[in-house]
Amino acid sequence: MQTVAVIVQDGAEPFGLGSLVEVWGEPYHPDDDNPVFDFRVCTPRPGRVGGRSGFDLYVDLGLEATADADLVCLSPKSDFLDHDPAVLDALRAADARGATIYAHCSGVFELGAAGLLDGRECTTHWRYTDKLSELYPEAKVCPDVLYCHDGNILTGAGSAAGIDASLHLMRDHFGAKVAATTARRIVVPPHRDGGQAQFIANAVPDCDAETLGPLLEWIVGNLGADLSVETLARHNHMSERTFARRFRAETGTTPHAWVTRQRVQAAEELLERTDHSVDWIASEVGFGNAATLRHHFARVRGLSPQQYRRRFAG
Repeated sequence: MQTVAVIVQDGAEPFGLGSLVEVWGEPYHPDDDNPVFDFRVCTPRPGRVGGRSGFDLYVDLGLEATADADLVCLSPKSDFLDHDPAVLDALRAADARGATIYAHCSGVFELGAAGLLDGRECTTHWRYTDKLSELYPEAKVCPDVLYCHDGNILTGAGSAAGIDASLHLMRDHFGAKVAATTARRIVVPPHRDGGQAQFIANAVPDCDAETLGPLLEWIVGNLGADLSVETLARHNHMSERTFARRFRAETGTTPHAWVTRQRVQAAEELLERTDHSVDWIASEVGFGNAATLRHHFARVRGLSPQQYRRRFAG
């Protein structure tokens, strides 16, 4: 993946565009050796593009900029049910030649209008998931996830989830180290567990209890330890039931699922930057043995540890 083209249209939503620029548009990296992309912003009719937040954009490039792009991104716009035929044609052409297409937030409606969602898992902002299902009943709409990746189509939920989706794609193409370095540069976590439901239901804490943040930080630093619910609940001075309920409320997932994800991420980094055996890595990150690591790694990443190492090491 070398060339990234972002399509913007009238009513451009600035945060959506900004999230794409932050991940894919950095022109140089003085502090790391992460890839630098041929990053293009384009529009159906070059020139002034109306914004939705009191300022406009000026875009020089037309949709021909998508013709050879490895990644074509759809930035969200205010009137997401108004579809430009030229944009739909560009999306169909990109899909036909096998390019990756990423629609952020309400941009997914363009994919539906282009006929690219049938039979595919997809998502959008929680406000619009019912509308997406209504308009495109053949699409497999997942309302409570941060992003969906189905074949060459990636769709992200609203606002900040655009960064999660982009980092996922970065990880998928370039490995955990590159994704983590990108996340560190833009000061966000490299991966968030859970889905939109946690942010909808718990945007503001409904009690004055202490956050689990310190415990999560401790877990990441002690992945080789006993991290059972019983141990973690005792560490946080709670009953197991209360701890499990609080953990899901704050993270959107179970303690076991969260710990497993952290262990897989740690294994990814060790597979990339060391030549230690899979058995050694499994013990180091808390899986105990290579068979357990292989099971969880394949379930989360779709690759065996050895395949991951061959793809991303060095």
